Amino acid sequence: MEDRVRIAVLARSAGVSVQQIRVYADGGLLPPAGRTASGYRVFTAVHAEALAALRELAAGHGWPTARTVMRAAHAGDLRTALAAVDASHAALDRERAGLAAVGEALASVLAGGALAPAAGRRAPRIGEAARAVGVKPPVLRLWEERGLLRPDREPGTGYRRYPPAELQAAHVVALLRRGGHPLAAAGPVLEALRAGGGPDRIRDELTARRERLYERSSRRLAASAALYGYLRTLGHLA
Repeated sequence: MEDRVRIAVLARSAGVSVQQIRVYADGGLLPPAGRTASGYRVFTAVHAEALAALRELAAGHGWPTARTVMRAAHAGDLRTALAAVDASHAALDRERAGLAAVGEALASVLAGGALAPAAGRRAPRIGEAARAVGVKPPVLRLWEERGLLRPDREPGTGYRRYPPAELQAAHVVALLRRGGHPLAAAGPVLEALRAGGGPDRIRDELTARRERLYERSSRRLAASAALYGYLRTLGHLA
């Protein structure tokens, strides 16, 4: 296409400055631009389409992926461009699977009634706490290393003490592990339980996270559509 587009028009269409358009062009995020005899860049409808695709990619996949995709597309490296998009979709799918795992783990905890910490007793040391939970002391240490448990330390000796809330947290992790849930799912569950608000608030938060994932997935779909059209314009796709 030879329909010229003034740089100011490109900038307004994207809601950015004229200087930002120059940065995009210099960074390979727009296709090479011709020059007038006086040295001014010549932008066309292809650049407008590239800019639209770039902004959709950034909104859907984030700027690191958008930059990788557009630079690869302009270098004729379709494999790298598509691999970057696929990796972004795969990351979203892993996040969705992780959220589902957290939801299942939380349901297991709620079904087991492990929400309110026991009170009225002295915080046990690690050996006693491990026996109460039904695991070995090294397991409690591992869970602490993973950031799941936060035992107190005795002044002077440094021995671990597990106050009621932490002992209850250990019970929750043990319950999840016995149910086959990964440690990765235990962290968000404990975070939600420690934040308080009750089961309904926790369920509402999980629902909100699922809605945010849906919105991000929709933005990725819009980005894919824009990229497909632009790749066809460049002649990379039939």
